[in-house]
Amino acid sequence: MTNTLFDALMASHQGVSRDFLVLPDGARLSYDDIHLLSGRLANLLVAEGVRPGDRVAAQIEKSPEALALYLATVRAGGVFLPLNSAYTPAEIGYFIGDAEPALIVCDPTREAGRDAFMAAGNGRLMTLGADGRGSLMDAAITHPERHTPVPRAGRDLAAILYTSGTTGRSKGAMLSHDNLLSNARTLAEAWRFTSDDVLLHALPIFHTHGLFVASNVVMLTGGAMIWLPKFDADTVIDVLPQATSMMGVPTFYTRLLDRADFTRDLVRNMRLFTSGSAPLLAETHRAFEERTGHRILERYGMTETSMNTSNPYEGERRAGTVGFALPGVELKITGEDGATLPQGQIGMIEVRGGNVFLGYWRMPEKTAEELAADGWFKTGDLGMIDDDGYVVIVGRGKDLIISGGFNIYPKEVELLIDDMPGVLESAVIGVPHPDFGEGVVAIVVPAREAAAPQPQAIIDALSDRLARFKQPRKVLLVDTLPRNTMGKVQKAALRARYEGLFKG
Repeated sequence: MTNTLFDALMASHQGVSRDFLVLPDGARLSYDDIHLLSGRLANLLVAEGVRPGDRVAAQIEKSPEALALYLATVRAGGVFLPLNSAYTPAEIGYFIGDAEPALIVCDPTREAGRDAFMAAGNGRLMTLGADGRGSLMDAAITHPERHTPVPRAGRDLAAILYTSGTTGRSKGAMLSHDNLLSNARTLAEAWRFTSDDVLLHALPIFHTHGLFVASNVVMLTGGAMIWLPKFDADTVIDVLPQATSMMGVPTFYTRLLDRADFTRDLVRNMRLFTSGSAPLLAETHRAFEERTGHRILERYGMTETSMNTSNPYEGERRAGTVGFALPGVELKITGEDGATLPQGQIGMIEVRGGNVFLGYWRMPEKTAEELAADGWFKTGDLGMIDDDGYVVIVGRGKDLIISGGFNIYPKEVELLIDDMPGVLESAVIGVPHPDFGEGVVAIVVPAREAAAPQPQAIIDALSDRLARFKQPRKVLLVDTLPRNTMGKVQKAALRARYEGLFKG
């Protein structure tokens, strides 16, 4: 029996000197370098008591060592739990208490908040910085580089990714070895990745796009990655001539288009630009193609499923759509009664396939609500299939906001605002933003018997309770919120009213 995911991604790379990671300073790590580093870390994890099925939580900055920790966790039979580096200690406390990791790895700058990390769990805390230093690597250096991967089956857990919940309680999506591997194989073929590719990797690696899509696809096919700690337009412009592909979010492309030095000649070696995690405006599609000669390939995925659909590699990449269901993925549009709707009608997008997660960690009732026994998953997104078979997402259920590629559920923000002095109620919405796709806006009704809160005071009060990307960019005070006859706040009306808030 093999370790399904690790063996598929890395087994053939042992002893291979071909470049794997190219760093901003010009340093290069080979496949064998990462293979041996993950071996050291896997041996350390085992020595620290990580057993098959145990969780390893990581709130760390992007680095080669961070990627090796992911591989080492899978290699040792553990379950990797990446956490957004912007999460506050208060948010982290919930994840640690819920997942109960055997080991927590954090940035050394966060070690002062040790109590917040450890309050809800019994796991050991170690550190790893963006420079690759910390107690994790200090300990790893004492362990051998050779490690026999712990056998794991396809349905064994490989990772848990937390996705925000509409009730304010985050859900841990359980992803198996087969989930991650099947999707990587499908994408590698659909997007024509080979060992000749060099992917410009400027995405974070605490969510599915940067870690399980970009990194897994490259490892599976033996290509290389230009490993940038974050998206910086100056750096991206400098290294683009060395790349053949880039995966990004719409914000990446709008910022590149703002640069006069982003030219057709600069991208002459590129074969593919992909975009996801948020809708790409049709005007961005057009402007990008006019500037570069490349038409961005837009696709659709989510935490629970990785990628579901993709515009074609060969054929029309249609703006405003997310293409067709990927090979091995079934997709249907259903009505309120659960029946499949005819082509052209709008309803709930449901998907089924090897990419669909196993369920929500310790939430059997929630799993049963959204993941049917026959494998169909209710995505919560509303869409239709057009006359040519392209999938069009027309809205998002549960009022999900996507800002800069990150998911934000309004209820989580509203609960905190509603609890503030002087606030009667609030409604949090996303409205069009020229840089982030959507900007978070809080519409607040002051309590009549109290002094009205100041908008900036509300923003300030959220600064240490919510990750920066979740915090409202604007707070507006109003007398009442619009409601329907059933008393439900009409967020669609609010979005229409404030859709031009960030224009001009």
